[in-house]
Amino acid sequence: MGTADKIRFWTEGVPVDPKARHQLHETASLDIVTPWVAVMPDVHVGLGATIGSVIPTETAIIPAAVGVDLGCGMMAVQTSLQARHLPDDLHELRTAIEAAVPHGRTSGNRRGDKGSWRAGVPDPVGQAWAELRPRYEALCERHPHLAKANSLHHLGTLGTGNHFIEVCLDEQDEVWFMLHSGSRGVGNRIGTYFIELAKKDMESHMARLPNRNLAYLSEGTAHFDDYVEAVGWAQDFARRNREVLMEAVLDAARGVLGPFEILDEAVNCHHNYVQREHHFGRDLWITRKGAVSARKGQLGIIPGSMGAKSFIVRGKGKEEAFCSCSHGAGRVMSRTQAKQQFSLADHARDTRGVECRKDEGVIDETPKAYKDIDAVMQAQSELVEVVHTLKQVVCVKG
Repeated sequence: MGTADKIRFWTEGVPVDPKARHQLHETASLDIVTPWVAVMPDVHVGLGATIGSVIPTETAIIPAAVGVDLGCGMMAVQTSLQARHLPDDLHELRTAIEAAVPHGRTSGNRRGDKGSWRAGVPDPVGQAWAELRPRYEALCERHPHLAKANSLHHLGTLGTGNHFIEVCLDEQDEVWFMLHSGSRGVGNRIGTYFIELAKKDMESHMARLPNRNLAYLSEGTAHFDDYVEAVGWAQDFARRNREVLMEAVLDAARGVLGPFEILDEAVNCHHNYVQREHHFGRDLWITRKGAVSARKGQLGIIPGSMGAKSFIVRGKGKEEAFCSCSHGAGRVMSRTQAKQQFSLADHARDTRGVECRKDEGVIDETPKAYKDIDAVMQAQSELVEVVHTLKQVVCVKG
């Protein structure tokens, strides 16, 4: 079977960079990749493997394909608020959220030290860390290098780049809060560490790899089980981090808007992770590198850019795509290109009606740096159905 037979695309009507196609063929050429790579419409070049792809492997995992923002994903909650409950000027709401959630290049301690949370109320950061700490310390005993990560400082922080918090309105003018974050510094440390271990483990086999970043850890080797445990822990850290962040966002919003309730179940989904799944009669390691699980009936989140729509979706369980969908719109150009191509005036125009930063620091995240989210959704219509369409009115960027 040639590499072309080991790639299946859900990209009709959406541009795919030739460099991304080349990278897909490199990944598909590996013997451990089976039966094929599923390509989502938001696909673009990444480190080791394309972002916006689902990579099934047998008896091995490619750490660089999983990446370093382990467990990165989305969380959204629907509230009892309506658009009419929001003030005309949303600046106060945005600044309240920015004050409540450490974002950007965060270095402050967030472990729940005295005075870091409201008096008389349990500190969610401290509670989350108490749950996560035992497994982490066990990992650090075996791999002391991991103990140098910023895990204590970054739990309860948003991060940088495309991480964000939004206030959105759905098609019924109901208010939602949505955020995007992951495992932060500790996930980066774990991912980077095991990527290098995989390369060292495969030093004698590197000549057979089309790309050094496709080095993999095989079941039964010294580091495989520790990697599975470490990446699983980082994914749990990321999920808890989003829960802690959302609690802080809702608390800040209530301080501005007054009391409100959360409706139905919150959606909290990874889009950068690996886990064991059963497909086509066999157990496989499924790496979703910029992709969301979309089993039949499963809810997920597909965000657009900071000036476009986002979607709450329900999976259709498309087995050929390993029950997956895209994780967003996907970049159409690099951050450097975006800064060179677009002006502040372009950014202000494309984010009109959104209370957000309109300065040089977010030009790399401007809407036109991303693919058309409507085209992306059309290309994956057999993978998911839209449950809610959300339009942001406030956006806090990391």
